[in-house]
Amino acid sequence: ELVVQFQVLNQSCQCLAWKPRPVEVWPCPSKSQHVVAGYSDGTVRVFSVSRTEMELKMHPHAAALTAVTYSTDGEMILSGGKDGIVAVSSPRTGITIHVLADHKGSPITVLQCTRKQYHELGVAGGELWLAASSDRRVSVWASDWLQDKCELLDWLSFPAPAGPESLDSLPPSLAAFCPWEHGVLVYVGFGLQKEALFYSLRKKQVLRKISLPAFATSLSLSPAAPFMALGFGDRLLRLQPCPA
Repeated sequence: ELVVQFQVLNQSCQCLAWKPRPVEVWPCPSKSQHVVAGYSDGTVRVFSVSRTEMELKMHPHAAALTAVTYSTDGEMILSGGKDGIVAVSSPRTGITIHVLADHKGSPITVLQCTRKQYHELGVAGGELWLAASSDRRVSVWASDWLQDKCELLDWLSFPAPAGPESLDSLPPSLAAFCPWEHGVLVYVGFGLQKEALFYSLRKKQVLRKISLPAFATSLSLSPAAPFMALGFGDRLLRLQPCPA
């Protein structure tokens, strides 16, 4: 059953994400649910599902959006474009507070945030987030949005054999923080081997590799158990155990 539908004329919706629920002792069902969406004209729109209306429109990008997500507390929106620019904007004010050009020139494929304790990894800030781009690069950041701090923690570049000039024809570069192993991220993408790599942010090295039957086109890590779901171009969906 279709509950609600939002339509933006003459623009395609390229990416979207749910706003995370606030951490509360007693869940409140009356809290408004929101979805953020990125469009082909470089705009970011926030929709209220409960009120069935668009609440905010921002234009932080000059190119089409390719990735969007909320910070873990829902107070910031991170968006990435086809030109590799990453913007951090406030859904309360509609103002873009950070524009990061570190991935400029290559489309952003993934943006993900995760909570972090201040003492972890030796950097201040309550949140880690990562950006991955089509050229097999991943940047990891530590942020404290209330203090307007955003610090580059690590920069990863994964090798690959010579491929076609167009990145669009290659498997996507995908990365995600590992829910069951803190300080570790998982990477899959076009490379020297068909494999998933587990990289330690503390040790600054690849801890282990898992061989795959082909280059993955989608990746999702289980929040509760050491399993990852991988999608492949030949319509294969694989649930893969991840030994420590």
